[in-house]
Amino acid sequence: MSSNSTTGNKVNVPEAKAAMEQFKYEVANEIGVPLKKGYNGDLTSAQNGYVGGYMVKKMIEAQEKMMAEKDN
Repeated sequence: MSSNSTTGNKVNVPEAKAAMEQFKYEVANEIGVPLKKGYNGDLTSAQNGYVGGYMVKKMIEAQEKMMAEKDN
């Protein structure tokens, strides 16, 4: 990986950064992952991946609901 590459953790809509951060903590709490502000190096990659995967699942569900409502 080159030294000027970026990670996938960039928020595409800067105005949503705070809301996405809050959403991450809500999801972690909901699924029982002890995510805290600051250092989380004590969490496993599986725990971190579960939080991210569940966030995606919930975002897809929300979008599907919006699309279904729009069609009605």
